[in-house]
This record gives sequence, structure tokens and C-alpha cells, in this order.
Amino acid sequence: MRVAIGQIEHETNTFSNVKTTVNHFHEWDQGQQIIERHLGVKDFLGGMIDQCNQLGVEIVPAFSAFAQPSGIITKETYEILKNELVASIQNAGELDGICFYLHGAGIAEGIDDVEGSLLEAIREVVGYEIPIVATLDLHANVTQKMIQESNALIGDNYYPHTDSYDRAIEAISLLVQIIQGTVHPVMNLVKLPLLIPATTTYKSPAKDINEICWEWEKAPDIIDCTFFHGFSRSDVPDAGVSVLTISNDNLDLAKQVSEHVARIIWRKRDEFQSVYPTPEQGIKQALTLEGRPIVINEYSDNPGGGGPGDGTHLLKAMIEQNAPNTCFGFICDPEVADKAHKAGIGSTIDVKLGGKTDSLHGEPLLIKGYVKCLSDGKIIQSSPMWQGLKHNLGKSARLQVGNVDIIVCSIKMQTFDEQVFLLHGIDVTKYKIVALKSANHFRAYYESVAKEIITVDSPGLTTGKLSTVDYKRINRPIYPLDNRIDYWMPNDGRWIKPI
Repeated sequence: MRVAIGQIEHETNTFSNVKTTVNHFHEWDQGQQIIERHLGVKDFLGGMIDQCNQLGVEIVPAFSAFAQPSGIITKETYEILKNELVASIQNAGELDGICFYLHGAGIAEGIDDVEGSLLEAIREVVGYEIPIVATLDLHANVTQKMIQESNALIGDNYYPHTDSYDRAIEAISLLVQIIQGTVHPVMNLVKLPLLIPATTTYKSPAKDINEICWEWEKAPDIIDCTFFHGFSRSDVPDAGVSVLTISNDNLDLAKQVSEHVARIIWRKRDEFQSVYPTPEQGIKQALTLEGRPIVINEYSDNPGGGGPGDGTHLLKAMIEQNAPNTCFGFICDPEVADKAHKAGIGSTIDVKLGGKTDSLHGEPLLIKGYVKCLSDGKIIQSSPMWQGLKHNLGKSARLQVGNVDIIVCSIKMQTFDEQVFLLHGIDVTKYKIVALKSANHFRAYYESVAKEIITVDSPGLTTGKLSTVDYKRINRPIYPLDNRIDYWMPNDGRWIKPI
């Protein structure tokens, strides 16, 4: 049995002014390179590799491309990605099945549904006799086209995505069953008129919804039920929350399950909306708490959601407060990192730090920083999420500004764990305040380390205040942008006003 594996991953924030090009794809692998990068890693591809080996399936590594979340993919870049993908399938030889990780919130110029279009391109090569199972991110904006062009879609259940590896194992197992003819999956999708901000599944209400999905999965013929949060920074008609149920050749049951879960989500819609303190308020709150570390996460400039990573709202407040034993890890500013490297350890540099992508995330900070440490920015993820994944943040430095230790890197990424701090000589358990840029993925590591976690919000591309986002193309009405929605869901999954 021969199965092709690979990925094309990009979460597109349509409000970003940074268009995504080929140069943004720091991972661009073909063939054996894919195995070398992901073998032993607890991510989607790592799970696919391990389960294929476990089941005696011959792996055909096809194509893998990954870019940090950013703006719309240029048309030229999309065509290159599609052509690379198609060529890798054409050159794969005879296949029994295909399993790819496709994020689910990719958008290119003129293409609102990148994943659906890529699946369609694969089908044009292999036809509909060869089964395709795709894994998706929990934040996928799932479309009918994705369903039409695949045999099954398996998404993350957790946020942080600590289950990507396990879900990939499930995807390969399901694909093998389809190939063997022992399972005949059918899918039902219910889209809700609902946007939710980045919401962890560690807590209610998302935790409760997952548990309801899992109860349904115990029923005969229910293969999978996934609550997809959608990506609220996709200004496209299909953006938003959905429920996808997969059954073994029982579409009526799949519809029943999807609609049941969707109704519960709708009843809980207000519970997903949160109000967070400002950076200044968050720091003051942290200083009143006992113990260490108190972790403050900057929700509004999350590089994992398309934020630029060079926002200065939280860092500015920290420098002004100048509280002892505080650190910030990290801000993306290649110019400052390069200047620190040229000056050398022990030097003091005058720089404008951050705020260079736009003014929304704050102005550049005029600082005098002491260069305490320099590094190459290379780390290996230790978090329970995607453990073992290698990252290269480029030239990096630790600057001391008053009482605040600031890590500056050249390539943006949200902070997942302690590794970027350790690389620069910082033990986070020794600091009173540890500040970082992330919405929820950091929790996979810091929930067990932090004495307390304080989320702060301010203007930014990933702010939790959805009412401030200037949507143009999203389907309306939609909650919470439109308050008065009293909708009912008939059997075909559409939402209409009751008579």
C-alpha cells in the first residue's frame, strides 16, 4: 500500500498589509526532505510518518510548504504552490491513497478557498477512485468544496493544538480503512453565522463543546465530530464556526449530530466573547500577585494569527513601569538584531525598536539597550504542542533596557515555550513577569509553569474586539457583528429566520 503525504500550510489574515510570497515559506521540502524534517516531531506530518510505519504503509513524501500566518497569498505564489503540489503527485507513481495537511484558512488573490482549490487540483491528477484524507487546523473555515474533493477531513480538537500528532494518526488509520473497503465515510457540515475570537479549549465553553462531540463519537457509525472554530481574520464569505461530522455511510445520522452540536454552540455564543485588560492594567495586576512567573500574553499581536510580531503596546508599558525581574520574549526587528550583532556583547546601542510594520500595533520605541547576549536564533520546540519541531528565528539578541530584558529576533513567530528564553540565558521561573506574543499556543507549556496567566489586549490585527475589525466580504448577518440574530437550522444546514 502506497500513500502520498505532505502539507501546504498558511493561515491567511486578510487584514494584514504584508502579502505572502514564496519567500515567506521558510519550509519548502520535497521527497525525503519531508521525512528528515518531521520524523520524530509531534506534529501532523510526524504523526502521518509514524502511523504509516506502524501499519506497514509505504510512504511517498510529496511536497511540503509552510509559512507563518500573514497576509493574502499572491496569485503568483499560489500558482507556484499548486504546480509544485501537482507535480509531486504526478511523479509519485501509482498511489493507493493521499493524506495531506492543509490548514483550512488559506486565501490567495482571487481564491477564497485555497485548500478546496488545491484538493480539486489533486483530483484532476488522480481522479476520484483514490481516497484523499486531509487534516485541518482547528481554525479552518471549512467549505463544501473541501468536502466534495476529499473522502474525509480530520481537524484538531485542541487549542493549543497538542493533538495534531494524534489526529494525523487517526487520519492515516482512516485512510487505510477506506483503501481496504472496511469504512465508507460520509460528511455533513453545518456552518453557523458566528465568529469567535481565539478561544482555548482548556476552558469552557470550547471545552464543553468538545466533550459533547466526543460523546457523539461513541455512537455506532460516528467516525468523527469536530467543532471548527474558524478563523475570524478571514474576510471571506465562508469564514466562521462550523461543525463537521463523519459517519460510516449514514448521512442522516451525521446531519443529526452536526445540528445537535451546532445548536449548543449557538446557545453558548455569548460565552465565547471576552474582554481583556489593557497592557498597563495587566502589568499592574501582575505586580499585585504573589509568586512567579506571572505570564502576560499579548493577544492583539499574535504572529500565529497574522500579527506582525513587532507591536510595541505591551513592551512600551513594561519599559515605562520598569518593574524588577521582568522579561519580554520576543519582538521581531531584524534591523535591531543586526545592529546588536554588529555592536557586540557588552555594547550599548541606541535604536528604534519595533513598530515598523504599521502604526496600528504601536510606534517604534526609542531605547538605549545594553547587549547582554547574542544568538543564531535556532531552537527546538519543547512544548507538548509540535514537540521536536526546529525553528530558525535568525540573528537574535537580548537587550537590557532598565529592569526589562528584551529578546529581539529577525523572523517573526509566536512564543510556544521557554526555548527562546533559554537560548538567551533567561530562566523564566526566576522572573516576576514573563511577557510574550501569543493568543493560546503558549499555554501548552506555560499552564504548568506560570503562577498566573494574564491576557492583555490592545489595537492589533488579532485583537479580541471583533467589532473593531473592518469586514467587507464576510456573510452577514453574523454574530457578534450583528446582535439581533434569531436563527433556526433546517436539515440542509442553512440558517434562516423562523416564520
